[in-house]
Order: sequence, then structure tokens, then C-alpha cells
Amino acid sequence: MQDDLIARAEAWLAEDPDPETAAELRGLIEADDLAELADRFAGTLQFGTAGLRGEIGAGPMRMNRSVVIRAAAGLAAYLKAKGHEGGLVVVGYDARYKSVDFARDTAAVMTGAGLRAAVLPRPLPTPVLAYAIRHLGAVAGVEVTASHNPPRDNGYKVYLGDGSQIVSPADAEIAAEIAAVDALADVPRPSDGWLQLDEEVLEAYLARTDSVLSPGSPRTVRTVYTAMHGVGKDVVTAAFARAGFPPPALVAEQAEPDPAFPTVAFPNPEEPGAMDLAFEAARAVAPDIVIANDPDADRCAVAVPDDAVEGGWRMLRGDEVGALLAAHLVHKGARGTFAESIVSSSLLGRIAEAAGLPYEETLTGFKWISRVEGLRYGYEEALGYCVDPEGVRDKDGITAALLVAELASELKEQGRTLTDLLDDLAMEHGLHATDQLSVRVQDLSVIANAMQRLRDEPPTALAGLRVTSAEDLTRGTDTLPPTDGLRYYLDGNYKARVIVRPSGTEPKLKCYLEVVVPVADASDLAAARNRGADVLASIKKDLAAAAGI
Repeated sequence: MQDDLIARAEAWLAEDPDPETAAELRGLIEADDLAELADRFAGTLQFGTAGLRGEIGAGPMRMNRSVVIRAAAGLAAYLKAKGHEGGLVVVGYDARYKSVDFARDTAAVMTGAGLRAAVLPRPLPTPVLAYAIRHLGAVAGVEVTASHNPPRDNGYKVYLGDGSQIVSPADAEIAAEIAAVDALADVPRPSDGWLQLDEEVLEAYLARTDSVLSPGSPRTVRTVYTAMHGVGKDVVTAAFARAGFPPPALVAEQAEPDPAFPTVAFPNPEEPGAMDLAFEAARAVAPDIVIANDPDADRCAVAVPDDAVEGGWRMLRGDEVGALLAAHLVHKGARGTFAESIVSSSLLGRIAEAAGLPYEETLTGFKWISRVEGLRYGYEEALGYCVDPEGVRDKDGITAALLVAELASELKEQGRTLTDLLDDLAMEHGLHATDQLSVRVQDLSVIANAMQRLRDEPPTALAGLRVTSAEDLTRGTDTLPPTDGLRYYLDGNYKARVIVRPSGTEPKLKCYLEVVVPVADASDLAAARNRGADVLASIKKDLAAAAGI
């Protein structure tokens, strides 16, 4: 067993094209670090509907040039098998460790396989890549990013020619082609032959961003903006300037790309502490709103002044922003289908129904939301919003930021705020209070055990509310394909709902909670919020006990 492990490690080392990971692996072999080697050679980083994502390092269970070259070769073989010989593949990348190397390797493999490759001019937001696929008529696109994962991670996100992320069965078919790749030496990788794109594609994207705004709409809102050490700053500031908004005040410490993400534990606006510097800047310049992107700028976070909160600023939940954007689009006369994933607030469905618009629920992820027929607007509670599906068929934190700024400007002209509009929605549709129980683990078996425990012994009541429906989503439903998740509906006046699922991109178990509290009038709002918070806290406590977490 030990000899076999060392032999596999040495065979991998002999092929490794990256001096850094080769030196790392050589050190592990020489140190006879069998535990670490066993972890890195326990299998192969699996290619799925999220593409690839993992920690950078040597070996088949890590993200590295060897893994990326095999992934690119498998994708190229898949595209050729689908009749796309000679087709264009666009490659984008962010500013994480190794991103530029992975992008270059991908372009080389595509070129060597007889496809055409074009690489974005520099590290740019993921929405620019998603736009470029449709703009350039590509057959596929690859974005090298790990989005908001920890600094040592990187990833490989694949889109097909419609500009949407891959879904089943394409993921399994690409994975089979990857598994069929033999020696790296057999994968042709020329040193040139691909197109290095210039600024035209970014200019075309920026020109498109204006289209989400209404001609002549107010553009007066003052913002503080943080790029969270990612690649959003230049594109967001250019988009705001083109649209005629005041220049955002930048959070200087987080403005420039830095793969170490030195000021945050996790570069995700939703994580505790990630917005502290943005709030500090807001207290200094007193803007109307705070806007944040995650590192690849496909997500958008919004914060508002709130005297009731320590520090004076409150992050809006993704569900709150999702409802605000929906209400704004309805006000602007948007037509088409509004869609969201099953883990997002049911408020969107009520807004769509009141406006006479079609509405659909999908599985989690924009790979599903983007495929809704006739899509006009889609969102997910994890700060993802698709407000221009004809331009970017994915979440886009830049156009979402523009639309939030337009809405805040319109309300400002009326002497109102985003919070006032949320109150209006609560009075019209009920207070939709949401929360999340999210558990990050080191050992993935913790997640599997919790899911199995809930399947073996489903809770009969949560927060004193009887569970009236317990669905195992692995069986699928009338409207949803199978997925690893559980959904509970609870008895009582609060229309309470709970969904439990493993994260598809991080080592987390995620539980999504919602209660809908009736609101009689404006004087009842504070009490309704308190009732909602109490019920959610009780559900969270009981659910954690039921799952053994």
C-alpha cells in the first residue's frame, strides 16, 4: 500500500509542469509524509455542475496545472464530440493564485485540440466572461475563479454557448472525457496560437450595463464600495461613471486585487467581519448605501443605515435585495418570468403574482435559474442577481449594483429609502423573515451524517410547529429534478419552511429558514419582526438538535 502510494506520487511528479507544485510534492515524498500524500492521492478532484473547485496544491485532489490541463483536454474532447470542431472557447480569470497560469493552460489545450481560444485581456469579473461568450458567438467559456472561497482555493467554471453554466448531463459527459485523458505528454499544448482579447469586449460589456437603467432616471445616490480584494473595482467604477452616478467612495484597504485577502477571514460579504472596513468607511463619509462585490464580482451585497444596529449600518439579506430589485423591475414595467431557487424567499412569487407575471422555482444555482424559459429576472439568496439575462445569463454583481443605485436614487428623490420600500412590501405581502443555519466543517462526513440522521429520523415538529410535509428532494418533485436536499413545511399561521442541503461549492451544511408573519399596518411592523426573529431562532435551535449539529 505504502509503495503504491509513493509510486503514484512519483508518477504524478514526473508529469507536473509547474515547478512550484512539483517542488511541494517532491518535499512530501522526501519527508515520507504518508498522511498528506494519502490525502492528496485519495482520488481525483471531481468535475461536476460547479466545474472544479479546491485548494491549490500538488496531487489529483488539489487544484493545479496538471488537473486543469486534464480538465481542459476533457472539455475540448466533449466540444468536438458535440460537433464544435474549430469553435471558439473564451477564457476568463480572476486575480487568485495561479489563475493566469490556469487560463493560459486552458487556451493552449483548446488551441492544440483544434478549437479556437480567446483570453480576456486581464483579470476581470466573471460576468464579463459570461457576457463575452454570447457577444463573441463562442461554443463555450471557462472562468478561472473560486469566487468567495478562502485564499488558497481556486476553481474552474464551465459555460456552454448559450452563456449558461453547465448542468447535467453535460457535467458527467465532460467528466468522462477528463477521465479518459492518459498522459499529460499526450495533450498538445502549443506555446501560442490563441487570441489575446483587447479592451473591446469589456467596452461592449460596459455599454450593455447602461441598458438595465431607465433613460433619464435619477442618478444621485452616494455609495461606499468595496471590491473585497477582488477584480470588481475598475469595472464598477467605470459602469457608475458611464451611468452618471457620483463616483463611489472606495474602501481603500480592499480596493485592489490581492489573492491573500489580507483584511478578511473569508472574502465573502456574508461572512462575519467581512464588511467591517466598509462600514468604517461609511461612518466616515455618510453615504446613502454601501455596495460590496465578492472577489469575482458576480455577487452584490447592499447595506443601509440603521440606527438600531451597533455601528449604524445593516447588511440587507440577499432575499431583501432580491425583493427590492423585483419590486423595482415591476415598477419599471418589466415583462417576462421572475425566477428564483427553492432556497430563496417565497416573497418573489407573491410580488410576481401581484404583478401578473409568470414565476418559477428552480434548484439551487444560477445554472438552473438561467435556463428558465422567458427569464426576465432571477435571484438567489446568496447575493446573486440576474437583471439582464439577454446580456449575462448568470448572476452579475455589477448590473445588480447599478439597478440598486437607480432604485435608491429614485427613492431618495421621494425622501424615502430602501428600508421604507421593504416596509411597504411587508405590509402588502406579509413580513417574509429569513435566516440560515450554516455549519462549516473540516470533515465532510459530518455533513453526510447530519443528512442521513434527518432522513432516518425526520423531525415531527420545529419551534412547536408540526411538520406537515417532509420531502426528500433526492427523489425529485413534479417540478424539480432530483437533488441532495430535504424540505419541510410547518403548520400554523407563519407559512414556515425549512430546506437543508450540502453546499455545492464549500464544505458547509446549509439550512434555509423562512417564516411569513402577517402585518396589519405600519404600527405592527416592529412586533412582526420580533415575532419572526423569535420563531426563526426557535426553528434553528430545534433543527440543529435534530441534525446533530
